[in-house]
Amino acid sequence: MADLDQLLDALAHAEPPPRLERLGADVIAEAHVLADRDRRAPPRLAIAAAIGAAVMGVAGAGLPAATPAAASLAPLGGASSLAPSTLLLGDQ
Repeated sequence: MADLDQLLDALAHAEPPPRLERLGADVIAEAHVLADRDRRAPPRLAIAAAIGAAVMGVAGAGLPAATPAAASLAPLGGASSLAPSTLLLGDQ
């Protein structure tokens, strides 16, 4: 364990590599390059999504709405012989 402590102490007192000092500036420069490339590119995906949404909206508005079936009020679909209320009554 003493070797590990010595290695960590040596690492803590070592000089940082020169590339580490300019890392932040390199990342910011690359972010600017990517942002400029995105600004120049046409927004094809946004245009395609807007057209698709408009087509789906028009198609959905033109189709007749189906009449929904009436929902059953009984949660298990009807009188069930396995319902807790019937099981608790037993053979009466």
